[in-house]
Amino acid sequence: MSDPRTMSDEQLLAECRWEAFRGPGPGGQKRNKTSSAVRVTHLPTGLTGEAGELRSQHQNRVKAVRRLRHRLALDVRQRVEVAGFVRPAWLEQIVREQGTLRVAVTSDRYPAVMGLVLDVLTATGWRVAEAAELLGLSTGGLVKFLERDGQLWGKVNQMRPKAGMGVLRAGS
Repeated sequence: MSDPRTMSDEQLLAECRWEAFRGPGPGGQKRNKTSSAVRVTHLPTGLTGEAGELRSQHQNRVKAVRRLRHRLALDVRQRVEVAGFVRPAWLEQIVREQGTLRVAVTSDRYPAVMGLVLDVLTATGWRVAEAAELLGLSTGGLVKFLERDGQLWGKVNQMRPKAGMGVLRAGS
């Protein structure tokens, strides 16, 4: 399976199934008459993204794909060889000279960056300093990147104890 985290929308959606349904909650007559909520399922992994908070099915589809990409980045791992690891060219463009990752959570590149960071953390046994060095970042820069996303922070702190490491503290 190729890496769904870095696929174009067209490639990713070719591996997905869409469902439209009536969203829960308030919304009056329009919500009761239209199926504007959507669920997109990535068939190879079974992961889903849902959105139904907007009245437009098109806008909900965009949000659902963004949420699916985020789930894929959190849950799909690609093997990384620590020995001889070379930072991908696309990440070179994102990393700044200060040793920090400057990519917004809303950026189209964010899921791929998040996925690579988790792949490297997995390969280093969840050792943040070692992962930061491989990625060409400072340890503090990597921790700041992790802190900005609650789900990413939670994933790292879920996995570190399983590897015999302590949880990360915010601001550390």
